Amino acid sequence: MVVRDVIAVAMILIGCFFFLTSAIGLLRFPDMFTRMHATGKCDTMAVLMIMTGLIIHHGINLDSFKLLLIVVFIYIANPTATHVLSRAAFRLGVQPWTKDKK
Repeated sequence: MVVRDVIAVAMILIGCFFFLTSAIGLLRFPDMFTRMHATGKCDTMAVLMIMTGLIIHHGINLDSFKLLLIVVFIYIANPTATHVLSRAAFRLGVQPWTKDKK
């Protein structure tokens, strides 16, 4: 019981670290494309870790199955939405940041 709780808390803390990294990337990166990349990757991983920690904490039951369905949906939808938004911005003429631009 204690080992399961320690693993669950560790996974939730790792997920919180990824959310923090995502927020820092959102604030620090120079343009929309790099910000989308940081938030898309880190948010997906953060949700995966936090939900997996919650699944481990709750054990095998209906709530865990629902959390697993949410994880699968976010794992598919978040990178797809990030890609679609970035591609739409590029097609509308938003230029990626380069070192030459100040």
